[in-house]
Amino acid sequence: MKLWEIAHSRTGDKGNISNVSLIAYDIKDYELIKEKVTPEVVKEWFKDIVKGEVKRYELPQLGALNFVMYDALGGGVTRSLALDKHGKSLSSYLLDIEI
Repeated sequence: MKLWEIAHSRTGDKGNISNVSLIAYDIKDYELIKEKVTPEVVKEWFKDIVKGEVKRYELPQLGALNFVMYDALGGGVTRSLALDKHGKSLSSYLLDIEI
């Protein structure tokens, strides 16, 4: 199944860092998401975009994971030539992972 079937996502940015949250629709799916969507999986999924480290923060009370991806926005909003300088589409791309 695709992540978008059991979760939704939001994205934020600060400089050259992208912050992507992954939130289970149903808290019962949180453990599955936590098991399958590791920092290594996210780093591999975004390998062409994210050049730095990927850190995962767990928020079990919310049924959410937060991924902080360093060196992910082509230098940041004021330096990047990318069409999506803020990286807002990264959340949609994350939800396309097959688990």
